Amino acid sequence: MSFLTVRGLSLGYNSRCIVENLNFFVNPGDYLCIVGENGSGKTTLMKTLLGLQSPLGGQIITGDGLSLNEIGYLPQQTDMQKDFPASVKEIVLSGFQGQCGLRPFYKTEEKQKALETMRRMGIEDLSGRCFRELSGGQQQRVLLARALCATQKLLLLDEPVTGLDPKVTAELYELIRGLNREGVTIMMISHDIAAAVQYASHILHIGKTAFFGTTTDYLNSPLGKGYIPQEGGERHA
Repeated sequence: MSFLTVRGLSLGYNSRCIVENLNFFVNPGDYLCIVGENGSGKTTLMKTLLGLQSPLGGQIITGDGLSLNEIGYLPQQTDMQKDFPASVKEIVLSGFQGQCGLRPFYKTEEKQKALETMRRMGIEDLSGRCFRELSGGQQQRVLLARALCATQKLLLLDEPVTGLDPKVTAELYELIRGLNREGVTIMMISHDIAAAVQYASHILHIGKTAFFGTTTDYLNSPLGKGYIPQEGGERHA
């Protein structure tokens, strides 16, 4: 059964529709990249899936035991967030807040899991460092660790490599692919369609023309061929 099933979804602000009749699903183990032009509604879709704003129409159905508080989210970073004056350990631990309820402390097992997650992300030695002192790539690893503390099921990542240099970008892409291979389901917004088709199992392209399907089907579709450079030539769009 699918983690998420989206049927006839319409998205927008103040009754102004920017996406209509969107249909797709996400199964456990999928790696779905969401692509499209700037302003096409990619971030709006993620916020709607998280319940941060209401859809204008349609259905979002969770299944296979997934609840909304089991979705980890890594939003686009703002300058204010990059300058946040907290330690790496504090930020990673805050991923458990959705599970704490009224409990004003973290359990021993949560602290242990945070430590294991930092080790998994290669940031264990940064535990006591202030977040705002870190490089962009280190900050993204911290926020990814925080999202993993919220869930091991489904991660929503909103352009996680924006502003990173090519080497750090490649390392973060490989880290995310490794998580997917370990069984974490990934939904990622990407402005880099070439990278999306390299890593993803499925593509959701939203805009004036929409597509949902496997990466192979996308590459063979008129829409995909228009955005991906073809062998011996340049991209068509």
